[in-house]
Amino acid sequence: MSTDSLLDPLILSRLQFVWVVAWHILLPAFTVGIASYIAMLEGLHAWTAKPVYLRISKFWIRVFAVTFGMGVVSGIVMPFQFGTNWSRFTDAVSNVVGPLFAYEGLTAFFLEAAFLGVLLFGRKLVPPWAHFVAASMVALGTLLSTFWILAVNSWMQTPQGYTVIDGRFFPASWVDIIFSPSFPYRLAHVVSGFYVTTAFVVLAVGAYTLRQGRFPEEGRVMMRMALGFLTLFVPLQIVLGDMHGLNTLEHQPAKLAAMEGLWEGGQGVPASLFGFPDQKAETNHWEITVPKLGSLYLTHHWDGAVKGLKDFPADERPPVLVVYWAFRVMVGAGLLMLAIVGVGWLLRWGGRLYSAGWYLRGVQWAGPLGFVAVLAGWTTTEVGRQPWTVYGLMRTADSVTPSLTGGDVLLSLLMYLAVYLLIYPTGLLFLRRIVRNGPLDHDAQNDTPVESGRPAQPVVALPLAQLPDGSASPSLEGHAP
Repeated sequence: MSTDSLLDPLILSRLQFVWVVAWHILLPAFTVGIASYIAMLEGLHAWTAKPVYLRISKFWIRVFAVTFGMGVVSGIVMPFQFGTNWSRFTDAVSNVVGPLFAYEGLTAFFLEAAFLGVLLFGRKLVPPWAHFVAASMVALGTLLSTFWILAVNSWMQTPQGYTVIDGRFFPASWVDIIFSPSFPYRLAHVVSGFYVTTAFVVLAVGAYTLRQGRFPEEGRVMMRMALGFLTLFVPLQIVLGDMHGLNTLEHQPAKLAAMEGLWEGGQGVPASLFGFPDQKAETNHWEITVPKLGSLYLTHHWDGAVKGLKDFPADERPPVLVVYWAFRVMVGAGLLMLAIVGVGWLLRWGGRLYSAGWYLRGVQWAGPLGFVAVLAGWTTTEVGRQPWTVYGLMRTADSVTPSLTGGDVLLSLLMYLAVYLLIYPTGLLFLRRIVRNGPLDHDAQNDTPVESGRPAQPVVALPLAQLPDGSASPSLEGHAP
């Protein structure tokens, strides 16, 4: 590879965006789910008054605070690249994309910011029901943020509701723009994937606490809740993935052909289980296939018609090898999750869920499995969209900033590498400390009583002095101006 290709601003800009987004997506993949889990715990505590729900909620709020802070920092960085590295794209789509990002800030981020302080610091200042409301609003804010971000990305995948004037996209129907053809399927698939990711983390932490023998009650509750949730959502995630696949077949057939490694289209196409796509030779090496199975699960008919990669011009095909294997990693992770849930239920019916050491250890190792699936799914979606930024309308090569030099992008990429390799390990060390400390029954910072509601005395900061009748009164000694 020549020096010019190594310093190609387009390639380096894409690598930089991959680096930033890949790290960032790990955080909403967790915070969206954990915010909803905290809201559930707060609701259960307000309803049942059981202390175990309060202890678990306090624990996960500490974890949420660290991950939310990291997510905000990495999330703020991403939009700057639209101006620095992708100015042509920004100039072309700003009239459509800009308002959607603004809605995300006005609805989601403001809602989270308004109630986050109550969630983190208002435990002794508001009653349990109000704390539950604050937790619910933070959870709603994370979901709204996902809604608007996916509305933007889905429009780029399946654009509609626009007009093009002088090379720029202008909105013709906001309803069509927001609810683009792929949006409902992608929103359901992504949110359920985030919830599954979080549930596996909760399951892993519950298993860890049981193995350590320090917080058995909390560990059992976390494992029981996570396993019950995963029993519903892992199969649901598979069903939603199938529905999303049908939508992709209709609106992005080249992406689907790359996911399947299907070069020759037609009816009754085979399913490629494993192989190594060769884009230049237009074939798969060392491939294992099952006849007609591809048409069955892609179209739900044995003889369903599916387009192959050869049905599209060579310069409109995505990088097949990356998409092909990313899709298989995602599916493999999903099937492994399903197996873990199934084994968990067998152990629970046998009364050994909380005592089978091999399963608890395996569940701990499976904690990051959801993140692997999220990264693989994101890679499948975004690399499969290539060579387009706006699918079928605007190429990635035409979206990069024309004034960029390879040296400029290389310098910023190296800075991003350094900063992220500092931020994320540091954050993980904090999270590791929180998990090792476990769901403590009290917080040191909350040991000092805080007066809330109607104060019993006008100035809480003043020391109490004893009156002759035995009542307490603020002492003004030493506080005169």
